[in-house]
Amino acid sequence: MNQPDRIRKSVLNGGLRVLTETIRTVRSLSVGIWVKTGSRYERDPEAGITHFLEHMLFKGTDQRSAYDIALSMESVGGYLNAFTSPELTCYYARCLDSELDTALDVLTDMVLHSRFPEEEIEKEKKVVIEEMKMYRDNPEDYVFEEFNKQLFMPHPLGRPIIGYESTVSSFTRENLFSYMKEHYQPANIIIAVAGNAEHEKVLALVNKYFQPLESVRREPLDLPLTPYESSRVSLSRPIEQTHLIVGRRAISATDPDRFKLLLANTVLGSGMSSRLHQNIREKYGYCYHVNSFMESFRDIGLFGIYAGTDRNYVRHVRELILAELRRLREELIPEKELDEAKSQLKGKLLLAQESMSNRMTRLAKSEIFYDRYITMDELVGEIDGAEARQIRDLCETFFDENQFAETVLAPRDPSGEEADGSDPKEKGSN
Repeated sequence: MNQPDRIRKSVLNGGLRVLTETIRTVRSLSVGIWVKTGSRYERDPEAGITHFLEHMLFKGTDQRSAYDIALSMESVGGYLNAFTSPELTCYYARCLDSELDTALDVLTDMVLHSRFPEEEIEKEKKVVIEEMKMYRDNPEDYVFEEFNKQLFMPHPLGRPIIGYESTVSSFTRENLFSYMKEHYQPANIIIAVAGNAEHEKVLALVNKYFQPLESVRREPLDLPLTPYESSRVSLSRPIEQTHLIVGRRAISATDPDRFKLLLANTVLGSGMSSRLHQNIREKYGYCYHVNSFMESFRDIGLFGIYAGTDRNYVRHVRELILAELRRLREELIPEKELDEAKSQLKGKLLLAQESMSNRMTRLAKSEIFYDRYITMDELVGEIDGAEARQIRDLCETFFDENQFAETVLAPRDPSGEEADGSDPKEKGSN
């Protein structure tokens, strides 16, 4: 399928790709430098280094101090940030269209010329360790981390993106330069721009600021996924509410069934009109927050249902969740409900088009996962083409209860009373 005229792509020496989506009706733009590396490509002693490196790229270059980097976008009303995922790292800026030159100058300077001062490395280790503590102090963050570990360990996908205190404390300046040399190579980098910017101007600025990086032949760490077995983990902490996740490994970003599962997820637990919300919260009042979620990587994914509830309601919530899964396995989604789910998904996609940051992200991820731009018409066609019987056939296998893992984080009870509705022999704590 032909891509729209507003979408352009150029491949430079070494394989670096430049992607643009020109939107002339706005006065803003979003610029992202995407690196195809994340926590799943780290060796065990490197756990957390991708995320730590992301932090360190804001700590000063040959030309700019950390303060200069922070001020560069804020002083012109823009925004500069970054994130790390299991498979990707992105450094991005949002700004007025008049600041394209500044945005690309600063971002490329960070990626190419960061100095990693020793004193900043030691300070940032403390910052990241405090970030770990912040996540551990949040029960919802903690139970999601434990659920992810349960699904994928000992594969790197099961490790926290942020790493461990022991590994982060060990990082040296040489480690950071070595990791960058291995992973931040031209063929591994995509520069994406969406907004009021012409492709030729972006290309000229990239050629001006992004001097050729050394290409090094490498075999990236890409460990095979470990076999999956369903399991149950029960943890306890001095908290008020029980946090429950049930779920399993799911499908990849390129799986042809992804839109069928996305629609099943929408019906099941996406939003206040979903079955889980209407049944567990609205009908019985068992929880404040309940939802289903899914995330896809290049070769695998995860699916889960989260609920936060009182210790006395855990068994009821679990039974209601399993009942809704059985319903999807056994019954066709009624036509009206399926049409509403399709409209919800399409509406979210179209509303996301209002944001230049979302457009920039979709531009880059299309290239990363599919090697081409996926048009909105294609996405809408996939959604509209999913039939109720096809969705039920997928659910019949996918929502097999025997394939589901469960992670429970319950209040610690000094009396020894079971706080999560479990059999005592399954109980564990940390």
